[in-house]
Amino acid sequence: MKVAFLGTGLMGQPMAQRLLDANVQLIAYNRTPEKLAPLKAAGAEIAEHPRFAIREADCVILMLTNAPAIYSVLLSDTSWRMLAGRTVIQMGTITPLESQEIRDSVVAAGAEYIEAPVLGSIPEAKSGNLIVMVGALREQYQRYLQLLQNFGPNPILIGEVGTAAALKLALNQLIAALTTAFGLSLAYIQRQNVKVDTFMQILRESALYAPTFDKKLQRMLEHNYANPNFPTKHLLKDTDLFIESATAQGLNVSSIEGVREVLDTAMRMALAHADYSSLYAAITAANDGN
Repeated sequence: MKVAFLGTGLMGQPMAQRLLDANVQLIAYNRTPEKLAPLKAAGAEIAEHPRFAIREADCVILMLTNAPAIYSVLLSDTSWRMLAGRTVIQMGTITPLESQEIRDSVVAAGAEYIEAPVLGSIPEAKSGNLIVMVGALREQYQRYLQLLQNFGPNPILIGEVGTAAALKLALNQLIAALTTAFGLSLAYIQRQNVKVDTFMQILRESALYAPTFDKKLQRMLEHNYANPNFPTKHLLKDTDLFIESATAQGLNVSSIEGVREVLDTAMRMALAHADYSSLYAAITAANDGN
């Protein structure tokens, strides 16, 4: 099997490298060609246009920023015509409706479509320990299970196309909400002269604790948001997608809309490319009246 990997950014590059390490024939494309240099050095074939990658492949993996990028790279007229007989595995974060609409376009081209978004960040992508959530027919899931196991040991079949996309958005909503809630509590106890060590000791012993709190604690205390595993701008994008999708389901989204305001503040503070723990900077800046 030859795989075309379209989109080799922060997550896509180590995921594509996992395929090369497993001796999978790989042809890669990125809208920024310079990002392909490590994969080329590792033995990947490089395509100058997505249609060339699609034409040479049996399976097309997408790790692109959003649905508009997918339409541009995969479903432009020249690329769409190359899809017949191939399988598209969409691994980025988009809404269930977007995923279903893309599936319909892919199927109309004579190809198969699977969604397989992942939970985890760069360390898990490098080690092959991502949580892979699959929206597909059971037969499709079984046929591509071995390929997906390069990214995570236990890909989980969630249901039909749309269900895995929905689950990924629900989990990313928790990332945004938990990080904001923790950052606010941390800032509050510091201003009330409560020791951080005492706060964390009690928090760790309680049912309130989530491991992500310790993962982000030092970054927040040191205001060190460099070298992100997941940048603020991506969390804002996913939060917007969740709000859009949850609103369409008739849910009250006022709590996550408040989180979105904090994310927007971080963006205005030029923290778009910083680690999303920079939500703490937005929280403390607001408290300072800045």
